[in-house]
Amino acid sequence: MQSASIAPQNVILFEPDLSETTTIARAQEFADVGFRPIVLGFRRARYNRHYSAPWPEIELGRTEDARYWRRVQALLGALPAILRCRVLFKSGALFLARNLDQLVLAIVARGFFNRRIFLIYEVVDIHPTLTRNSLSCRFIRMIERLCLKRVSLVVVSSPAFLRDYFAAVQGYRGEWTVVENKLRLPRSEVTYAVRQRERVNRPLLGGKRWVIGYFGLIRGQATIELIVRLARRLPDRIEFRFRGVLTTVDEKWFRQAIAQARNISYGGEFTNPADLADLYGSVDLAWALDLENTESNSRWLLPCRFYESGLFGVPCIAVRDFEIGALIKRLDVGWTFDHPLDESLYRFFSELTRTSYEEKRRKLIAYPTETFVANGSDDTLVRKLRKLGWPTVVGD
Repeated sequence: MQSASIAPQNVILFEPDLSETTTIARAQEFADVGFRPIVLGFRRARYNRHYSAPWPEIELGRTEDARYWRRVQALLGALPAILRCRVLFKSGALFLARNLDQLVLAIVARGFFNRRIFLIYEVVDIHPTLTRNSLSCRFIRMIERLCLKRVSLVVVSSPAFLRDYFAAVQGYRGEWTVVENKLRLPRSEVTYAVRQRERVNRPLLGGKRWVIGYFGLIRGQATIELIVRLARRLPDRIEFRFRGVLTTVDEKWFRQAIAQARNISYGGEFTNPADLADLYGSVDLAWALDLENTESNSRWLLPCRFYESGLFGVPCIAVRDFEIGALIKRLDVGWTFDHPLDESLYRFFSELTRTSYEEKRRKLIAYPTETFVANGSDDTLVRKLRKLGWPTVVGD
């Protein structure tokens, strides 16, 4: 425990979105073990934007998804704020930067104000810009390789990111660790979630119509088009419920498609984690098929919704040969599908029975909550840092 006579050490987080769930989880992890997280980051018009953090935040500006020139402009606009934080940087114990643009800012701050500070590069998505072969994309990869030489540790949310990108593409051979996208909730909220999942009688509509939820960042035009096709083919067997923020999806097309389908609804934004119990209490299955970048990020990631739905006792569906599909298949807590996905999913929903659903769900809720939730004792990142000789946790 932290000693009252020792002031907490500052951990400086450079984040692309102050209210994003990964930002909150990482700051909370350091707070749980006695550090004082201070988050420097941008605001985005995304879900969870009304979240109020218990730690200090320094806003660097505003950015938008997929508007990369504006993001470059935002980074340049953040430099005066970086300069104003020079005293804070000199007293910091660690820098953590998520995504390449934030890493560049952290390296600038480190170079000018604290060259000895430990620098972590965290990656929860591999942007397609980093995997394409155009001249501009190769240039960005070169910048990332140069930045990696100044990084003390790479943190990824899926082992496939390290295996199939950092090692295979970037030739990275430095220190790394995996920190999954597990929920970070107070014990009381975990207990409440467990009670809630026991109270809900599933399947909700008796298996006559299966209710599928897609919550969070709603992304990938191909993904949504697949959902719309399935909904049209099986109007009496499935119902889709969306909540969250649209990104990389044609919003006009999306709203028109929903208006024409009686078994698809969109309930707008939500607050995470406050609304998770209600969201997952209203569905039978969680959609975890991501077709946005099927040869890279979509194939490699382990999405947050797997951990969210798992805690609330809702089985996931995913693509079989993707990293998330392999995890679901290994744990046997959901269903996975081969290509062609239209026919595989159509056959599955046409044939799914209440008995087979309840059998799968019993396996899911038999897993300990630690499979889906990182509590205060699950300090994966801090334990890795200790092994690397980073300054011990306050009060150790």
